[in-house]
Amino acid sequence: MPDSSIRHTDPRTDAEAGPEPVNAPQTPIQPTVNPPAASGSKGTEPMRAILLVVLAVACLSCSDATAKYLAQTLPPAEIAWMRYVVFTALVMPLALRGGSLRVFRTTRPGLQILRGMGMLGSALFFIMAMQHLPLAEAAAISFVSPVFVTALSILLLKETVGIRRWAALMVGLAGVVIVIRPGAEGFQAASLLPILTAFSWALGLVATRKMTVQENPLTTMVWSALTGLIVLTALLPLNAAWPTPWEMLLGAFIGLVYTLSQWLLILAYRQGEASVLAPFTYVQLIWSTALGFLVFGAVPDHWTFVGTGVIIASGLYTAHRERMRARQRRAAAA
Repeated sequence: MPDSSIRHTDPRTDAEAGPEPVNAPQTPIQPTVNPPAASGSKGTEPMRAILLVVLAVACLSCSDATAKYLAQTLPPAEIAWMRYVVFTALVMPLALRGGSLRVFRTTRPGLQILRGMGMLGSALFFIMAMQHLPLAEAAAISFVSPVFVTALSILLLKETVGIRRWAALMVGLAGVVIVIRPGAEGFQAASLLPILTAFSWALGLVATRKMTVQENPLTTMVWSALTGLIVLTALLPLNAAWPTPWEMLLGAFIGLVYTLSQWLLILAYRQGEASVLAPFTYVQLIWSTALGFLVFGAVPDHWTFVGTGVIIASGLYTAHRERMRARQRRAAAA
């Protein structure tokens, strides 16, 4: 899962120029609102949007797998720093086009910094998790983020959550417990890191929701990119290793692939509804399992498969409930 960072971020990460993901931190990918679908054929646009989501989560998984490979020789903060450098380098020309500095102005600087720190924490904790955990296991655990989003939405946004949605989220949490198996002989304390990834992602997401109306998405993207880059640059001297040319190339690849994934997600959510696309974000777990096996030779045990299935079922039901609520709101407004 997770920062996952423009699951999913992510995670599972930085800042998105479009809809905000909810699931995995680096990859996390259901937006807060349903952007209007692009005009076109109703029969072809959803399929095209689904294909874009599948490609996007494949890119996210490639970014995660590369970060896990680098984590064998480089500190997590340095890997995240390289990704932020590339991301910021790609975002700033877009922000500064026309020579105007208006994009840097914000009415909610506190929330912008909070969001940036949430996205940064999501990316950093997930890379730390991948130092010790198989890629598929780390991604599966990070998909617990909807539980934290719900809890924080009640506390900070005063949202009302029904009993069925709470039940689905508790089932998802039970799936995470199945994956990490606290108290079992094979339990690792590192299994808690993807949970911190999910919490950080949820905090950033709730901060985004709180300022959605007032802030320009590009402003939010720039603030998140700069917040992460500044903090990581300050942390870099504390624990850094001089990268080889090959490691620098892989670091640049992480930034490029992650940015590509977010661009694909933006295109996808412009062409399809969030409630339709959200279930397909779980394809990331398939990509993560495949890459974990092909690159690292890791084969998840049967408990990981069982827990992942429970998490996916919970997420699908939650997406279904969100779709029903959206229909009810549209009917009430008609």
